[in-house]
Amino acid sequence: MRLLICTQAVDLDDPVLGFFHRWVEELSKRFEAVHVICLKEGRHELPKNVFIHSLGKEGGRSRLKYLFRFYRYIREFRGEYDVVFVHMNQEYVLLGWKLWWLWGKRIVLWRNHLKGSWLTWLATKVSHNVCYTSPEAFVATCKNAVLMPIGIDTGFFSPALRSLGEVGPSQTPKPDSILFLGRLDPVKKVDTFVRALKLLQEQGASFWADIIGDPTEAGSKYAHDVRNLATVLSIEGMLSMRGAVTNQEARDLFRSHAIYCNLTPSGSFDKTIGEAMASGCVVAAVNHVLQGILPKKLMPQDDSDEAAAQALRGALDMPEPERRALAQKSRSYIEREHSLSLLVERLFGILAA
Repeated sequence: MRLLICTQAVDLDDPVLGFFHRWVEELSKRFEAVHVICLKEGRHELPKNVFIHSLGKEGGRSRLKYLFRFYRYIREFRGEYDVVFVHMNQEYVLLGWKLWWLWGKRIVLWRNHLKGSWLTWLATKVSHNVCYTSPEAFVATCKNAVLMPIGIDTGFFSPALRSLGEVGPSQTPKPDSILFLGRLDPVKKVDTFVRALKLLQEQGASFWADIIGDPTEAGSKYAHDVRNLATVLSIEGMLSMRGAVTNQEARDLFRSHAIYCNLTPSGSFDKTIGEAMASGCVVAAVNHVLQGILPKKLMPQDDSDEAAAQALRGALDMPEPERRALAQKSRSYIEREHSLSLLVERLFGILAA
């Protein structure tokens, strides 16, 4: 069986989509050939049976160029794929479904956003299956929807080893180190995180925190406001901010921090939560999916600054034995329920149905 994937980027250095390179690599082991149509092509190291076809964003934006190349690729290679996997972007389904149905190609859409529209509804109707990871995703109630693991590479995202040649004792994360990694956009509630840190400072808590990420174009003003909000904590050496990082750098950051905070509202299961849990962090997060996995004291009960501060205080005050036990439980949960190997196994079953 041969596969066509449509996605945004194939790029190991992409701070948001670098993880998808491993998905392609693992899927290539299950298929005779894998063709990938992507909006942007960057650095990649993929097996010989994977063929990348870029729509050309890396050479400059042109919607007309994208459209022409998309139709050219799906038509030119129609005899070289049997099934289509569309990752995240429903637009590919809306553009290609009529031809794919005409040619007898199975369509599987991956979409996990909280919000959607009539176009999302249409894309789910013309897809054979739609995959999601959060029970609160827009597509979760569709009859052809399938709940999936988030697909964390637990071999890559793992606690730092303390043996020869690996991270040494001097690099063991300090218990008061906090990481916030994600886009500097309103949905991530970065401003809430900064105000929560200010509350902790006023309470006399000891900590140092890092905010890692860049805004999308729409979030540039919000990011500017967040940086202004963080000025005092930054001057006092309690908070630092820097731009987005690669997958490799993200793994190192998880390993070098004891606590990871994610305030994205429930509705999408943010993969950074799984990466942090697999890497040994104590996670403070809002997501309802984690109820029963995380202690209640680490899950803000509302979207207020006070609730976020209380959850962070719960992580900071956690005794070391409890911290180690929770880190082990969290990693075991990701290995059991959300590993990349489990995702690929289930996804192959859906694609090959």
